[in-house]
Amino acid sequence: MSNHATASVDVVVAGGGPEGVADVDRPRHAEMELVIVTGVSGGGRSTVARALENVGYYVVDNLPQTLMVTMAELAYRSGGSTRRTAMVLDVRSRAFSTDLSGAVRDLKARGFRPHVVFVDAADEVLIRRFESVRRSHPLQGEGRLADGIAAERALLATARAEADVLIDTSQLNVNQLRARVEELFGTPDVRTLRITVLSFGFKYGLPPDADFVVDARFLPNPFWVPELRDHTGMQPDVSAYVLGQPGAEDFVDGYATLVGATAGGFEREGKRYLTVAVGCTGGKHRSVAISEALAGRLRDAGLAAHAQHRDLGRE
Repeated sequence: MSNHATASVDVVVAGGGPEGVADVDRPRHAEMELVIVTGVSGGGRSTVARALENVGYYVVDNLPQTLMVTMAELAYRSGGSTRRTAMVLDVRSRAFSTDLSGAVRDLKARGFRPHVVFVDAADEVLIRRFESVRRSHPLQGEGRLADGIAAERALLATARAEADVLIDTSQLNVNQLRARVEELFGTPDVRTLRITVLSFGFKYGLPPDADFVVDARFLPNPFWVPELRDHTGMQPDVSAYVLGQPGAEDFVDGYATLVGATAGGFEREGKRYLTVAVGCTGGKHRSVAISEALAGRLRDAGLAAHAQHRDLGRE
C-alpha cells in the first residue's frame, strides 16, 4: 500500500483543532520528522514527494496551509510510520496562502521542528518543461508562460528566502533529483548538518543553491594530457594527477578546515544542509577529483559529507 496521500482542499476536520493539543505533547513533537515541500510549478515537487516516500515518509500532497498544523497533530498522534511526514504545498490549491512562514511559526510554537524544502529551476528551464508536455502554467491565465512563472515567483518569494533547503533542478534529471533527496532525508536523523560537495563546470553556470563556491581552475587541466583526456576525476590516474599538483593538497586541506570551522555555527543557527560547489571548466576532471578529496577530508573530520557531480558526463 502506498503511503502517499492527496489532500482535498474541501476537507473538514472535526474536533478541537491545534488549540486542543495537550501541553504535555508539545515537547514531544520535536521527535517527529516533519518536512514541508513547496516550490515553483514544474520544478520537480512530485519527484521530491516520491523520493521522500521511498525513504519512508508519509506524504500528503496538495495540502492547504490552513490544515498544516492539524495534519501534523494527526500524524503525530497516529504514531508509527506517520512520525515521518512530508507535506507538499501547491500554489494551484484554492487554499494556498503566501503566509507559509506564519504556518511554520505555528508549527514551531507547538513544538514541531519542520524542515522546509523549496524546489526551484531557472525560468527558461521551466518554460521548456511546460512546452514539452504542452501544459499551461497554473497562474498563466490569458497571458504567456513567462507571466505565470513571474506571478508564481512573486507569491513564493518569502517561502524561497526562508527555506531550509533550496534544491535547484535546472541541471538535474529525475534520477539525480531523487538521489539528492534520498541522500538528504534517507536516514532517521535529519537534525545533523549534511554537507554536499558538488562538482560543476563553470561553462554550464554556477549552482544556484551553493553556499560556498570553490574555483579549481588554478590547477593544470588534465584535458590537455592526451592519456587523461577521456578519463574523469573519479578515476585514480586523473585524481593522482590533479592532487599531485603543487598546492592541490593544501587547497583541499584549507577548504576542509574552513568548512569544519563554520559547521558548528551553521548548526547552531539551524542550518541543516550545506552545499560546497567546486568548479573547473567543464566539471569533468579537476572539480570532480577535488570534490571527492574534500568530501573525504570532511568525513575524516566527523562531518556528514558526500560528493555529487552535476556535470559529469556532459562532455
